[in-house]
Amino acid sequence: MTTSAPTAVPHFIRGELRDPRASAAVEHDGFTTPALELDELVWPRTQPGPAFDVPLAEIIDFLAAVGERMDLETNPHLQHALEASAAFSALGPRILAQGYRGLRQAFDPDKLWFQVDHEVGRDVLDGWKEVPDLTGQVRRIRAFPPRLVHIMAGNAPGVTAASIVRGALTKGVHLLKLPSNDLFTGTALLRTMAEVGPNHPVTQSFSCVYWRGGDPEVESALFRAQYFDRLVAWGGDAAIRSALQYVAPGFDLVSFDPKVSISLLGREALASEEAMRTSAAAAAYDASLFNQEVCAASRFVYAEGDRDDLVRWCELLVSELGVERDLADAVVPTLLPADARAEVEVLRSMSPAYDVFGATDGTGLVILSEDPVGFHPSAKTVNVVQVSSLHDALQYVNVATQTVGIFPPARGAELRDSLAAHGMQRLVPLGQVLNVAPGYPHDGFFALHRFVKWLVDEC
Repeated sequence: MTTSAPTAVPHFIRGELRDPRASAAVEHDGFTTPALELDELVWPRTQPGPAFDVPLAEIIDFLAAVGERMDLETNPHLQHALEASAAFSALGPRILAQGYRGLRQAFDPDKLWFQVDHEVGRDVLDGWKEVPDLTGQVRRIRAFPPRLVHIMAGNAPGVTAASIVRGALTKGVHLLKLPSNDLFTGTALLRTMAEVGPNHPVTQSFSCVYWRGGDPEVESALFRAQYFDRLVAWGGDAAIRSALQYVAPGFDLVSFDPKVSISLLGREALASEEAMRTSAAAAAYDASLFNQEVCAASRFVYAEGDRDDLVRWCELLVSELGVERDLADAVVPTLLPADARAEVEVLRSMSPAYDVFGATDGTGLVILSEDPVGFHPSAKTVNVVQVSSLHDALQYVNVATQTVGIFPPARGAELRDSLAAHGMQRLVPLGQVLNVAPGYPHDGFFALHRFVKWLVDEC
C-alpha cells in the first residue's frame, strides 16, 4: 500500500520563492513548508521600507499591471493554487474557481484611486500635507507607511487580494501568515507580482509564510513593536483572543473579528406571490454566499407576518437554497456539526413551536421559530424568526452583527440609526450582500486609515 506524499506549500519572501522540496522542510498536518528563518521576515527599522517613498501613481500602475495577469485561464500560479487548495478549503473547486476569477477586480486602477481618495487621501500618502491650524500656523501631516503582520483568513480568496492591495497602497512592509484552509492564494498572487516586477519596491515589501497559528515560539518573537507597528488579524474568537495577548505599547491590533450577518423581512415580502418569490430568492442568495462560509452570509431572517404566510415563504426559501449559483453549490460539501443536526431533529418534533423545512444533508435547511435557535447555523441553514415588527428584531442585533440585508430596502431608513446603535456595521438591500465597493467602511472602520501611522510635523 502506498501513501501520497504531503503537499508542498512554498513560501514567498521579499520577491523570492522558497520551496520545501529544495530546502529543510517542516511537516504539518498533510503538508510541508520551508523551515522559517525569522530574521528574514522582518525589515530593520534602521532602514526605510522598499516602497516608502514610491509615488502612489507608480504603485497603482504596477498593481493594475498585476491585475492584468489575474486571469485563471492563463495564470499558472492561480491554476496551481486552485488545484492544490481543493484538499484544504471548505469550499468546493467550482466555488474556489469563481473566487479566483473575481480577483482581478481588486486591482482595478479606478477602484484603487477611489479607495485612496475616500479612505485616506493622495496627498498624505505621497508626502507631508500642509494644514493651517486656527491661528494660521502651518502644520504638516502624513499617513506614514506601516510595518504590519497579517493573520489571514482563508474562507474566500478575495480576503488575501484585498490585504495585498491595501498593503501596497499604504506603501508599508507586510508579513502575511497563510491560513491552514488557504495555503496557496497568497503565494500565487505574490508570484504573479514578481513576474510583473521582480525587483519592484512593492514586490520587495511582501513576505508570505505559514506557521501553526498560536505558535508561541514564532509569534512571541515576531509580534513586537521593534519589528512591526500593528497586527492585522482576521479570524474567529480564538484567533482574536490569541492576538490580543501581544498588544503592547507601540504594537496595536487591527481586528477583522468574527461576525454574524442577518436579514430583515418586512411584511411587504408576503403581500403577493411575486413578492414572496423575489424576496425568497434574494434571501437565499445572501444566505448561501460562499456556501455560508463567510461572515457576510446571512444566517438569521427576522420576519414580520402571519405564521401561515411565513410557512409558505419558508417553503420557497428552502427551495431557493437548493439552487446552484455562481458562489453557492446546490449541495454544500461541509455539513452541519453532529450536535446541531441532532438538535434539528428534536425541533422537528416540537411543532407548532418550530417548523422545519428541508434536510441537514447540505441541500438547504430552514427552521421557522419564535425565538432564535441555540446553535450557529451553517451549511446553508437559515433560522427564520417571526417578529411582530422589525423593530422587535433590534434585540438580536449587537456588536458582532456585520451585514443586515433588508426587504424592502425602503424600510432601511426607519431602522438604520437604531441598528447602528445596537452594533450593526453595514445595511444593504436583501440579495445584495456581495455588492461590496472599495473605499467604504469595512467592519466599522476604514482599513487604509487604520493601517498607516498618522504623523504630524509642527516645525
